[in-house]
Amino acid sequence: MLYGRDRETAELGRLLADAAAGRGGAAIVLGEPGGGKSALLRWAGATPGFQVLTCTGVESEAELPFAALQMLLSGAMRCLPALPAVQSEALRAAFGLTAPGGDNRFLVGLATLSLLAEVAAQGPVLCLVDDAQWLDRPSAEALAFVARRLASEGVLLLFAAREGFVLPGVPELVLKRLDPVASRELLAEYAPDLPGHVRDRVLAQADGNPLALCELPRAEMDDLGPLPLPTRLQDAYQRRIGKLPAPTRTALLVAAAEECGALAATLRGMAELGVAAEALVAAESEGLVTVSDQSVVIRHPLIRAAAYRGSPFTERLAAHAALAGALADDPDRAAWHRAAATTGPDEEVAAELEAAAVRARKRSGHAAAVAALERAARLTPEDGARVRRLVTAAETAVDAGQPDRARHLAGQALRLTGDPRELARIAAVRGRVEFEHGSLRTVHEVLVSAAKQVAPLDAAAAAAMLTDAARASWSAGDPGRVAETYRLLCELPPDPLRQKLVDSIGGALKLYSDEAAENVALLREHVAHGRSGPPALQLNVALQALLTGDFDDTRDIMAGLAEACRSGGTIGRLPAVLCTLATAEINLSRYRDAAGSAAEALRIAEDTGQPSRVAHAEALLAYLAAVSGDDERCRELAERNLRRFPAHANALMAAWCEWALALLDLGRGRYEAVLDRLEAATRGPIVHVGPAVHFAPDQVEAAVRLGRPERAREPLARLERWAATVRLPWEDGLVLRCRALLTGDGAIYEQALELEGEARPFQRARTELLYGEWLRRERRKSEARGHLREALARFERLGATPWADHTRAELRAAGESSAPAAPDLLAQLTPQELQVVRLAATGATNKEIAAQLFLSPKTVGHHLYRAFPKLGISTRTELARLPL
Repeated sequence: MLYGRDRETAELGRLLADAAAGRGGAAIVLGEPGGGKSALLRWAGATPGFQVLTCTGVESEAELPFAALQMLLSGAMRCLPALPAVQSEALRAAFGLTAPGGDNRFLVGLATLSLLAEVAAQGPVLCLVDDAQWLDRPSAEALAFVARRLASEGVLLLFAAREGFVLPGVPELVLKRLDPVASRELLAEYAPDLPGHVRDRVLAQADGNPLALCELPRAEMDDLGPLPLPTRLQDAYQRRIGKLPAPTRTALLVAAAEECGALAATLRGMAELGVAAEALVAAESEGLVTVSDQSVVIRHPLIRAAAYRGSPFTERLAAHAALAGALADDPDRAAWHRAAATTGPDEEVAAELEAAAVRARKRSGHAAAVAALERAARLTPEDGARVRRLVTAAETAVDAGQPDRARHLAGQALRLTGDPRELARIAAVRGRVEFEHGSLRTVHEVLVSAAKQVAPLDAAAAAAMLTDAARASWSAGDPGRVAETYRLLCELPPDPLRQKLVDSIGGALKLYSDEAAENVALLREHVAHGRSGPPALQLNVALQALLTGDFDDTRDIMAGLAEACRSGGTIGRLPAVLCTLATAEINLSRYRDAAGSAAEALRIAEDTGQPSRVAHAEALLAYLAAVSGDDERCRELAERNLRRFPAHANALMAAWCEWALALLDLGRGRYEAVLDRLEAATRGPIVHVGPAVHFAPDQVEAAVRLGRPERAREPLARLERWAATVRLPWEDGLVLRCRALLTGDGAIYEQALELEGEARPFQRARTELLYGEWLRRERRKSEARGHLREALARFERLGATPWADHTRAELRAAGESSAPAAPDLLAQLTPQELQVVRLAATGATNKEIAAQLFLSPKTVGHHLYRAFPKLGISTRTELARLPL
């Protein structure tokens, strides 16, 4: 019976009913130690009809990658063969069941989701994760990935954790202490014969903590002072344990030190210390542990803490040494216990921990590898090896999404070394951390300084660092720093492979110089040769195509690279790829596609801890919100990211946000605001990044509409220089549109439309609108209506609501009342629904679609279920006839 938990059981009951009905969900039960979290999980686990999977986090320095996840999924592995091969292999590798193959830590989360969905096909599934604050980090990451994606799987994932544990996006259920009535009822059940004066003292001391109400009656009340929970509970347990026979205390200590609760290892460790198995039976009879065929479960974390921390230091060392000997067949766990039994520097133990870290990384357990390397460094007697291990730990911490820990470890190493190679590695760590969490100018300074030091010893390492510094400086809008890195690259010893890199950076640097046209040709040649190369080269050439305005090339390369990331399960690389793809799609006016790419990039970047990619995706989504006229969303996204990444820190990100806000004002007719914003933006580093060229036509239009043509001169000159450089017909068309606006020459509008073609529908529609307005003012209403109709049709297809509204008003002024647009079926779909139906139209199964979009098959089915009525169809075969 649960006392005083009606609110909590009602909420969990609702979630359980949803899961039983085929829906999915997750929740975190938060509370203080002894607050009843585990009891609520046990209550949920007793619900009839559910398949129950459980695991418990264990506080331990021996952080074994995916240990908790393997425990949770042990009863689900029968369904592993049903998963796509790349997912099942990732899960097998994570659990050490097969040889590891690459960094699959994010793919493990997807495999977990798919596996739970497969199990749920046989009935609803309840996953209970107790003491979640002590989960090993790889398991926590995988389960967080799952928790945010449960929608239609018939799976409920419940975490129980101490206050302070956070999983963004997962609802929380916070347990309060029991009220006086519930406290008395619970105490009466557990200690019905308690004398009144003792009962009153227990109630006062427990103060509504359920575990205290159950356990304090067994304590020596006369010795208990007014200590805050949970300290006084631990003291009570220590007194209770202290009364046990020495062999039983030793058995409890070994069980507390054996972090996985494995019965066989615990018994072997006890045997090493000369303690018989009967001692563990005695601990069970005291109600401190539960022993089954394979496991030893200590009844509460406070008992574990009391048994371990209350033992003398020498006895703890002996317990760990005994467990190290007992785990000879598990070198990773043995290495940790040997380290725990070591009191001073020991190279042999440090080497064992380093080897464990290597194995953890191969299994995608980056956080576990960091812990092992950090401990190995502390045990390393020689400074050089200690520095190497600290730097490797820092590099691994970046991979694990632990930037603060990476900074700390790199700082420790920096104080111990002057070796240029190690300093270069430390700088690379700092550069990666700053790229995601700080200033791009700082990235440049750190990497250039280290590259200069390492260049005489390792030209390839220096070139890699200088390349990253150049990219960071380009995004920071600092051509001077790009030029500095280009000069340093040119000074490195000649190398055929490196020369292409040097040429690419030099070509990008000279895009705004007198040699611009020649360097555009050079970059386009690199794109043509490199688009079929390895993934890293493809990303590089796609960025070059983006720089030269060749958006179709960028989109084709990025779409192929995104497909390769999906099929290979390299989820961590997808946000960068999808943001670049979305940028190309925006420039091609493929707004629905761009929204899908950016939304997916945002979702994955949040899951994989890439804050700069989160900001990039949100900046692109802010631009799309401006096109659609969603004022609130545009401002929320753009202003938030301008606060996080102002122009002096990341000019490229700030440029997209400023452009989005200006475009929003342009669509609403706030022309003064447009000019003020974009003129201020181009007085800073933003003028040196790509969007500054592309928003120049918006400045010109705002200046002319405001009646301030003199404010159009600078942006027009900027656009003219760019168009002369890239020599693309649609760019020339934009220049002509701006000139027509300034001169009022209808013939120039005609030339602009001819050059623009259909490559960028949004820009062509704006030219049609401007020309139609000019014709109406010239009293050529019949001609005006034709162009305005064309503009309206395009704006409506694109979902550009403010421009469509403006065009309708112009049509009425030209003597025509436009009929409401026919419903756009695709516009009714969410970006993810559109992705799903497009893949379904190719004949892909739900499982195949799920594997590509990192969803569960049931979620795919749910999206199709919602999309079909919107599209006016009822079967998958009908998708083939729709213009998707």
